[in-house]
Amino acid sequence: MTVEQQTDLATIRKQMLGEQRKLRLLRVKSNYGLLIGAGIFLLLLLIALVGPLFAPYDPAAMKVVDRLKAPSSEHWFGTDEFGRDLLTRIIYGARVSIGVGLLVSLLSSLLGLVIGLYASYYRALDHILMRICDGLYAIPGVLLAIALMAALGASVTNVVIALTIVSTPSVARIVRSAALSVRNLTYIEAMVVQGASSTRIIWRHIMPGTLSPLLVQASFVFAEAIISEAALSFLGVGIPAPDPSWGNILQAGKLVFSKAWWMIVFPGAMIVLSVLSLNLLGDGLRDYMDPRISGRSKKS
Repeated sequence: MTVEQQTDLATIRKQMLGEQRKLRLLRVKSNYGLLIGAGIFLLLLLIALVGPLFAPYDPAAMKVVDRLKAPSSEHWFGTDEFGRDLLTRIIYGARVSIGVGLLVSLLSSLLGLVIGLYASYYRALDHILMRICDGLYAIPGVLLAIALMAALGASVTNVVIALTIVSTPSVARIVRSAALSVRNLTYIEAMVVQGASSTRIIWRHIMPGTLSPLLVQASFVFAEAIISEAALSFLGVGIPAPDPSWGNILQAGKLVFSKAWWMIVFPGAMIVLSVLSLNLLGDGLRDYMDPRISGRSKKS
């Protein structure tokens, strides 16, 4: 091949890469669910990260004379039953609730990835791991989480552990399904015949094919973890007081809802926004990574 031909080939390759980048950018711009979900979630994440630096009050500072004050210029979201500023507690609660959801999503994704990959590759291990996952999956998630919290005790760490155990089976099943479709491909069978190590086949050739569904499922697990943490805290077995979380703020608000509607509305709105944004983000990622799904939904 001459130097001119090599130059022309490099130019064509650059043009193709540029067109691919433009196509990906166009797909992102046309995916409104992905953009809206990512925008709302990034805003909530920013509140959780830097909001406490600008919070107007101490989240634990009690001022009984100001208890159950309605929203005003002094307290934008009102005060709770101990006179604590509700806006400040919701800002600090965002760090706890979103942090728990993020940790649960990461840990369950990692465990589910390992379980799903090895279950798809080793048939004997598949029966053992999947039957355990089926048994956990058969129990309603909230009931299983409550039982685990009753055994472990109320703390942030134990909430993460309990929700990770609850969420891992669903991730493992999705990873296993995606890995099986890759495991049965011809080139994987050829590598097995050639004597390639199982670890190399699993992690270098099968694992990349599972990342797209894993990423989508991780966003849904994130949303479910936020709801589950709020439910556990609302029932009194989640984040212990006085640490604020959206769930235990709701739990305190249920007792004074007739007098202080803001204690239910504002933390509830934060939970709805976070879960809605993550669901939109997950749907948008699924459509972006597999355009055939979007095309089928439009035709139907």
